[in-house]
Amino acid sequence: MDLIQQGIAQGLIRFDEDRKNIFYIHQDKRRNYNNPEEQVQAETFLKLVINYGYPVEHIQQFVSVKMGISTKEADIIVYKDEACTLPYIIVECKSPEVSEPEFKQASDQAFSYAHALAGTTKFIWVTKSNKEEFYRFDKEKKLKVTQSDIPYYGESDTKKYKYANGGFYTDKIKGKDETIKTGDLKAISESELTRIFKQAHDVLWGGGKRNESEAFDEFDKLIFCKVWDERNTKKGQPYQFQIFSESFDDEDAEKKSLEALKTRVYAIYEKGKIKDPQVFNKPIDLELTEIKAVVEYLQSINFSETDLDSKGKAFETFLGGLFRGKFGAFFTPRNVVNFVVSVLPITHESRVLDTSCGSGGFLLYCLDKVRKQADLEYDVSSPKEAIEHHKQWHDFAEKNLFGIEINDQIARTAKMNMIIHDDGHTNVVSHDGLYRIETIAENTNNQGFKKDSFDFIVTNPPFGSIIKQSEQAYMKSDGNSAPDYNFALKEVNWIDAKIKGNHTATGRESQSTEVLFIEQCHKFLKAGGILAIVIPDGILTNSSSQYVRDGIEENFRIIAVVSLPQTAFTNTGAGVKSSVLFLKKHDTATTKKIREAKWRLQDELALNNEIAKTAETWDKEKTSLIKTGDAYCQQIEVDLKNTLHELKNQYQLTPELKKQAEKEAKELRKEYEKTEVYAEWKKAINEEYSDKLNAFKEELEARYQAEKQARLPDYPIFMAIADNIGYDAKGNNSDKLISKNEFNNDKGDTVIIETYQNDLFSTEKTKHRQLDKGKEIDVLIKETTLPNTGLIGELTRFIEAVEAGKNPINFP
Repeated sequence: MDLIQQGIAQGLIRFDEDRKNIFYIHQDKRRNYNNPEEQVQAETFLKLVINYGYPVEHIQQFVSVKMGISTKEADIIVYKDEACTLPYIIVECKSPEVSEPEFKQASDQAFSYAHALAGTTKFIWVTKSNKEEFYRFDKEKKLKVTQSDIPYYGESDTKKYKYANGGFYTDKIKGKDETIKTGDLKAISESELTRIFKQAHDVLWGGGKRNESEAFDEFDKLIFCKVWDERNTKKGQPYQFQIFSESFDDEDAEKKSLEALKTRVYAIYEKGKIKDPQVFNKPIDLELTEIKAVVEYLQSINFSETDLDSKGKAFETFLGGLFRGKFGAFFTPRNVVNFVVSVLPITHESRVLDTSCGSGGFLLYCLDKVRKQADLEYDVSSPKEAIEHHKQWHDFAEKNLFGIEINDQIARTAKMNMIIHDDGHTNVVSHDGLYRIETIAENTNNQGFKKDSFDFIVTNPPFGSIIKQSEQAYMKSDGNSAPDYNFALKEVNWIDAKIKGNHTATGRESQSTEVLFIEQCHKFLKAGGILAIVIPDGILTNSSSQYVRDGIEENFRIIAVVSLPQTAFTNTGAGVKSSVLFLKKHDTATTKKIREAKWRLQDELALNNEIAKTAETWDKEKTSLIKTGDAYCQQIEVDLKNTLHELKNQYQLTPELKKQAEKEAKELRKEYEKTEVYAEWKKAINEEYSDKLNAFKEELEARYQAEKQARLPDYPIFMAIADNIGYDAKGNNSDKLISKNEFNNDKGDTVIIETYQNDLFSTEKTKHRQLDKGKEIDVLIKETTLPNTGLIGELTRFIEAVEAGKNPINFP
């Protein structure tokens, strides 16, 4: 039963029929409950009575306070006496959506009320539900010092700690160990976590005080501290990442309190850095008030107990809103990630890599897949099996899950994303994923990055980025060295090679990153390993990319091609039409056989069609035609012959005259060859023979491709087009509701089960109808991707058949 229901049951509040208005019965006040600030006011009032135990007779709401010549209204005042003459606690309430500056104004307002009222005020509480501040106040001493909480009714002071693991801690009181009850951390909803992430980040951004990415870096550090503290605080111990009630009692009390908080947070950070120095290599760079504000947002959250999917969606939504424009390329939509990971037979024994991991989406889904497998294998209610359950997925996360991200900030984001999801960040490194594998291992001090070692690679490499030969050593090609990539070489087409004879491949001036990543992934994979990669459709369709397709054909067994809609990446800032390509790496012997079969076929076609001889004959014909020239050139030759013949008949032909006539004819032709008429004629001759040769090449290439398919191993390829992948160009959900059922469970709760469908998969959503602040709402409890539905089901079965060897590659 939530506070609103308890309040109604205890006769503290009631609502009108349409629940637009709330009535505070003791105060005999009616207020607009649709106002978010009023909802916080109601919740706070009920906490004072129900949780803190203050008699309702000691509480007044909406109290007029004389402020000089004006009068203002304090939200709530708690008095020491029933006559309400001795103010004790001033409470100011705000909507959860107010900004940090607005919250600061509310705090200042509460202190102005405390100064205006009688000097018995001892505590101030400022709240907007998802963030609270508590202060000890003494008007005479000019004392204002942050506290962990307000006192419970009957207590004279606050507890030092508000939160402890297990809801209690032990302290010495008058020389004896006493168990002191506290609150414990609580799981929260996806929507509330998203809001807290955004508002806490905005504290550090400060409306432009820092740029958004710098603010996110600092926010990341504090989240790290929060999660580290939560995981390393033993039961019966207070958490360090929280506001303490300090005993300082002078004008510098507040500053000393904040300094103490900073010391605790910095200590957590340094401990974490010792174990994992790669997470953050820079110190926290925040003001005292900024640290305090973020701690106030995060201190009560139980990240471990908050639903895994909710954490993922909240972090993704927060990151998406923050970085969509600048770093959109680093985010692969969750439906695409879910589809890719779901169809692959990844287990806890698999070594998995993302060579361009971005914010870590593929890695997280792989970790979640293995965790769910452990859920099915072990009964976590058994202590022994719970240990085995944790070991199975945690060992996978720690030893078998790897990610590379070139952008240092996004790499840290991926690490934090993994930490929030309970682990798996150890092997996420910041590095250019196209460097030599040995170099990556050496520079990151992680020997897990090895050639021919990964069972699965799942990745969405950056599209359209061009690497120039002059920029990266792995692209350079000169007389002394070759580039690291075959795709960085410009191989001569096999027909041209047969025409020209001996030839040497030259280095490409540039190459696109997605092409290079296909080859790099091949190096990382073990024989039989599977690559699932998102690629632009141009690689599959453009004639200029035939050499890439040839390379794929030689090195991989093509399992599947799943075409995504044009809008698949629009909401992440990219509009390139893309597909997901699933490839299984051949062993060395198979690749060699494929290449040799192609070479044999090329030799046969070259011999049977006399490629070199035909090209040479046509080249001689063209050269002869150009040497002879057009009609005008030929007329010059005729005129020269006639002139020489006439001089000879007249017995006037001398060597000098012959030489002079030939010179004049040559100069005349030379001048003519400068004319546009001659240039057009020569161009037409070149084009005629070029077209003739190209037509010959195209015919040969078509015959080669047809014959090649007949000679190379034939196997089925899964081909599919996904039009509806669960969201549209703006990122809005496009799933279709196909069924909805409601029933009451054995507890009398209304349960709603809805099934949604898109081309990739179907999803089942389980909801409970609950009262929230007195209103009925349907709360999402669980969302499950149904494994045997849509393209997930079809492709999963296809890959299982391939892995079982039902379509083996056989050579004659």
